[in-house]
Amino acid sequence: MKAKILLVKIWAVTACALTLGIIFFLFAYVFWNGAEAITWEFLTSAPKGLVIGTEGGILPAIVGSAWYTAIACGFGAVLGIATAVYQVFYCRSSRISSAISLVMQCMAGVPSIVMGLFGYSLLVLALGWGKCILAGGITQGIMILPFIQVRAEKALREVDPLLIRASYSLGVSRAYTIRKLVLGQCLPQLVSGVILGGCHAMGAAAPLIFTGAVIMSKVPKSVMKPAMALPYHLYMLLIQGTSSVNAYGTAFVMMLVVLVANTAATWFAWRRKK
Repeated sequence: MKAKILLVKIWAVTACALTLGIIFFLFAYVFWNGAEAITWEFLTSAPKGLVIGTEGGILPAIVGSAWYTAIACGFGAVLGIATAVYQVFYCRSSRISSAISLVMQCMAGVPSIVMGLFGYSLLVLALGWGKCILAGGITQGIMILPFIQVRAEKALREVDPLLIRASYSLGVSRAYTIRKLVLGQCLPQLVSGVILGGCHAMGAAAPLIFTGAVIMSKVPKSVMKPAMALPYHLYMLLIQGTSSVNAYGTAFVMMLVVLVANTAATWFAWRRKK
């Protein structure tokens, strides 16, 4: 028995060290190859020149990615959390609940490029929005909807049922109980789930290719205009082969933003639990 416990501990420590080592190596490798490009001008100026990526910076891509991600998080959070609340507290049919879970599982397995084609057909063409930030953000929001819904449902089901029954026994309505008691208990998990979903959306280039991203533009001032995005900008730099240094610099900035967002989500959840 002791030998088995020791083997499990060794396996766990080794796996953790290997995972951290891979992450550290990935960040170090990308930073080493792109450190020359990461300057204040690179972070605060727009692209310049006839060939994309050879001059200027990535400020419009950073702002554009923030727009896309914010809209995706808002859209995905509203639908995902609402679906989870209905499934946990209002749905009384096991068939309907199973159908919702099946739909979410199927949506989670849809390739991001297919989501991009769907957004292009519905939002860009059918609704006549054209390529714009709003179309791209909503498409990404649909992509991360299953991710948020599953986490929200799990968090809602983990709330102590005794608290909910006590609230009902005092004559408090279901809607008020959910809004004031349940969502307050689940807030750290819900916020962290939305942020993690936004990190997933920020790294997805395929949905934006058809719906809102452009090769070069100024800092966006309206959600009904197209905008640059970090993943699409990185994609263009790689396929054109114009500047590998700027490509690595763009990749490092995107990875750093995702790391900071994930750290913030973890810290927020930890603080709320305390």
